Amino acid sequence: MQLKRRDFMKVTGAGIACLSLSHLGFDLRPVQAYAAQLKFEGAKEVISVCPFCAVGCHIIAHVKDGQLVNTEGDPDYPINQGALCAKGAAMLSLTRNPHRVVKPLYRAPNSDKWEEKDWDWMLERIATRVKDSRDQNLKTTNDKGQRVNRLDQVFTLGTSHMDNEECALVHQAMRALGVVHMDHQARI
Repeated sequence: MQLKRRDFMKVTGAGIACLSLSHLGFDLRPVQAYAAQLKFEGAKEVISVCPFCAVGCHIIAHVKDGQLVNTEGDPDYPINQGALCAKGAAMLSLTRNPHRVVKPLYRAPNSDKWEEKDWDWMLERIATRVKDSRDQNLKTTNDKGQRVNRLDQVFTLGTSHMDNEECALVHQAMRALGVVHMDHQARI
């Protein structure tokens, strides 16, 4: 959006006038409440919980015609009092960003370009690579002869956009495979 000089002057003048009125004793809260209603007129308000950490901040989501149109912190919730961290504040853009990758991309060894692949091919490839690595590198006993389940050649890194339950599932799956090197983006 490009703002012309004349439009800038109009907006600035209106802002100064409103600020002056509020200092003269006029109550602008009804006007602010009405303006907030117009913002999402016709949208259903849903209270949800931010999935990105264990704090459980409440989020007010506005849904219109089956589409998420806005998210904001819940000012009535005592934990976050309407504030959201960067991950919670980015929830709307996570679902609507046109640059978001929605199909699996694969780059062959020594290639400089990405190719779109279907999910079945990609999941099969990942499973094969993990199984081959585990078959070749799994340690079942340590130097003392004690029984262990250790796979040092595979590493997993969680993402901040996984909720707690997804993180727990990944952690348990990696431990079952013997993976010992794990980290999470929220901790880095």
